[in-house]
Amino acid sequence: MLVIAHRGASAELPENTLPALERAIELGADAIEIDIRADRGGRLVLTHDPVVRGASNHTLEEALDLCRGRIPLMVELKTPRRYRRYDVVARTVRLLGPDDSLVCFQRAALQEARALRRGLRTVQHVGLGVSIRGARDAWAAGFANGRVTARGIAAARALGLETLVYTVNEPARMLELAAFGAG
Repeated sequence: MLVIAHRGASAELPENTLPALERAIELGADAIEIDIRADRGGRLVLTHDPVVRGASNHTLEEALDLCRGRIPLMVELKTPRRYRRYDVVARTVRLLGPDDSLVCFQRAALQEARALRRGLRTVQHVGLGVSIRGARDAWAAGFANGRVTARGIAAARALGLETLVYTVNEPARMLELAAFGAG
């Protein structure tokens, strides 16, 4: 089972910040999930929520520089269609390293990313507007912890998908999900 640090070591430090990413590396996570959006100037910044004017968010480039060669990043595009004018998908794909993955709720963004870069590992969130079958071209299906079932995991596995569950913080739940076959 992979341990993916959600927004870095967000239980200890402010989420989606370079210190949180560094701490996740220190703690031995297998990968780090971060959220990105475009700010008003088009910079790709780390934030889960909409960008606040005047906020000093770290950039995707800074996060990649910190993590490259040390730990894979799972970069989640938040509402990429809203930021089309900034070419968010293509710019993100160009920046990602070979061990990094692209994550999204929006299927069209992941289809665009795979067309731009064959072999890119993509994670399609399922169950909220996209079916498991709709994730078939992705590397993995991402399930919400409160919605995942053994049947869903089996269906994704039958399509050849890796299975990831977010956000799981309780050890007993992790063991239960491992028994389902979740990765």
